Amino acid sequence: MKDDGGRRVLSTPMFAAGIACVTVVVVALDVYAGTAVRLPPLLIFLPAIVAALGSVWQTAVASAWVVLVVAGTLAFLGAAPDDNRLATGFTTVFGVMSVLGCRYRVRREEEVRRLRSAAAALQRQIVRPLPLRTGDVVVNGLYQPVEEDAMVGGDMYEVADSPYGTRVLIADVQGKGLPAIGSALAVLGAFREAAYREETLTGVVDAMESAVARQNAFATQTGEPERMVTALVLDIGPALEVEAVNCGHIAPYVIHDGDAYQAALGEPAVPLGLAGLVAGPRRGTRFPYPEGATLLLCTDGVTEARDRDGAFYPLEERLRAWALAPPGDLAETLETDLRHFTGAAPRDDVAVLAVRRTGRSDSPEGRARAAIGSRGP
Repeated sequence: MKDDGGRRVLSTPMFAAGIACVTVVVVALDVYAGTAVRLPPLLIFLPAIVAALGSVWQTAVASAWVVLVVAGTLAFLGAAPDDNRLATGFTTVFGVMSVLGCRYRVRREEEVRRLRSAAAALQRQIVRPLPLRTGDVVVNGLYQPVEEDAMVGGDMYEVADSPYGTRVLIADVQGKGLPAIGSALAVLGAFREAAYREETLTGVVDAMESAVARQNAFATQTGEPERMVTALVLDIGPALEVEAVNCGHIAPYVIHDGDAYQAALGEPAVPLGLAGLVAGPRRGTRFPYPEGATLLLCTDGVTEARDRDGAFYPLEERLRAWALAPPGDLAETLETDLRHFTGAAPRDDVAVLAVRRTGRSDSPEGRARAAIGSRGP
């Protein structure tokens, strides 16, 4: 179980039952074995075990209990006074050391917990809270960064209401930890600036590629590994189709008319940061986005989630089952089902975007965007 600070500690019933069981077993063996070797001093290791798993007060109680049991048992069995004092003294010293060790462990865990919480809070500040709305779409969803020391990742998303249409980004930085968040900041900064400046979607992606390349160059100077970023960038306007540039990311799912399927984007381009390894530029592709349809974008925290038997989460199967449900409940339904499927809190960052039209494509702004989009990329 966890205490109020989020640390894992032994529950009081488990602690009491464990101390009692070990004591009874050791003392009973000593009494009934009748050997010259006394077993109660072996209880000296019990506080050390509690120190590794429990709290400071539990370790102190275990230490005091063991001192009393060792002294009382040896006296009952007729041990020499000097032997009794020696065994009791060693048990007391070892108990004090166990308490000090437990106190150090708890302080270190508290430091790590604060760092985890700070990193997760920083990660949440990188992205804007959902839902987000533009003249074309409403974007709802789910964003859950995990609060584990080395597991904080770089999942991100953004929505830009540009003059050329709504640009939507979802991305995942390779690796974990604070350096991954640094790469995420570089990608988001480039997207937020280029989405309003670049007329073409490939121009937006090229700006993000340059940002990742600069970040990687800086990382090599500071001894950090270079990182790639999988990303999916969409351009959504009044037209009943969407332009997409897929940089090694999971293709979007289209939920429409009681069915759900993954959009056919063809072979994905290389992730951001790897453009120098291929000869040709990245190219966009288009896929249908009918009226009333919902697009679902996600990171691999969803598709690579596993149950206790190691099976992957069947996202497309689940989406088909929920295809007739109200689109506003999709993210909440997915979150609940994912937790039930894995039987635990997520072990990787989870980002999910549910994108649906606002129904304002007939506005002057929408017609202006349609005219811009008709010129093509």
